[in-house]
Amino acid sequence: MSDVQNNDSWQDDASRDLMSLGGRLALLERGEGSHVWDVDGNRYLDFLGGIAVNSLGHAHPVFVETVSRQAATLSHVSNYFATPQQLELAARLKQLAGTGESGRVFLANSGTEANETAIKLARLHDADGLIVSLDGAFHGRSTGALALTPKPAYQDPFRPLMPGVKSIAPTIEALEQLFAGGERIAALVVEPIQGEAGVLPLPDGYLARARELTTTHGALLILDEVQTGMGRTGHWFAFQAEGIVPDAITLAKGIAAGFPLGALVTFGAASELFYPGTHNSTFGGNPLASAVANAVIQEIQDRDLLANVTTRGAQLRAGVEGLPLVADTRGAGLLIGIRLTAPLAAEVRAAAHERGLIVNAPTADAIRIAPAYTIGNAEVAEFLDLFGQALAAVSSAHPNQETPE
Repeated sequence: MSDVQNNDSWQDDASRDLMSLGGRLALLERGEGSHVWDVDGNRYLDFLGGIAVNSLGHAHPVFVETVSRQAATLSHVSNYFATPQQLELAARLKQLAGTGESGRVFLANSGTEANETAIKLARLHDADGLIVSLDGAFHGRSTGALALTPKPAYQDPFRPLMPGVKSIAPTIEALEQLFAGGERIAALVVEPIQGEAGVLPLPDGYLARARELTTTHGALLILDEVQTGMGRTGHWFAFQAEGIVPDAITLAKGIAAGFPLGALVTFGAASELFYPGTHNSTFGGNPLASAVANAVIQEIQDRDLLANVTTRGAQLRAGVEGLPLVADTRGAGLLIGIRLTAPLAAEVRAAAHERGLIVNAPTADAIRIAPAYTIGNAEVAEFLDLFGQALAAVSSAHPNQETPE
């Protein structure tokens, strides 16, 4: 395959016309299933899925048909009106999350907007209490969500940040110390699996203990399921594997398989905190986005894709064991972190890209994959072949690095 980086014309255009916020690896033109093609005709196996967004892959017939049909009928109305698509989606999300009749849904446009809404929920619950997140968390780059994302490189240019926020280590010991310390806590906001920290799950029993402590101390437990939600882990929501009920969850990414949409779903008494005038969104829950999300949910149910997520996730994790530079794997379903024996993730990602495989390196020693729920044996085999080639190439360039037995 030709090296797309030799084609400088689009890079020049991007440098001239787009904000300089990060490098771009290729100029992609189209996609189908788990593959995308750039303008030079190079094909890539997409095992990042738009960072856990393209749950049905690219150009899925259900997605295409739904967008076309709904766009020809009604695409947007103001929030002075409701639409059948919006009401259907809200009811579906309540049913899937198990909120019961008391649950409520706010439809937004992105994960960071859903998390901004969750911050307001916490403030309405207790205006004077702390909102607590975890070290290594990523909740978004807007100003409120950024305050809950304790990464100096992200936060430092924008200080002073929103007050009344702190982070703690992602351990049960730190959690217990927090609530034993006498500080007033409005909400604890956590990701069941920290995607940007290298697909790092919380310790066993963490969510159960968090639920106990937040209930005892009158704080909200808010789960950021932007990456883990909507089937990514093999459950509709990751919290369902832990046997707990949160006060709220935030959603986005895979909820509409590539169409921008986010949501806050509340449980119990938290559903009564918002009142008219406290929040809204011009585009949130528009009939086009809502129709797509309804179709995506229906397709996942009709094809039993949650079972496929679980099966393919186990297949992939077993397949990478023993490959050069692989220490172990972590995550759940099709949100998988592959921990390397050395901080060579950036080189592995680059080597994979050169061979036509899209993955990413959220940390120096971890590769993240989040492919479509629709992958089968062919895509798994192609991934293992290309990823194995990339690992072997990097391992050969660093012969002294430790490899697993």
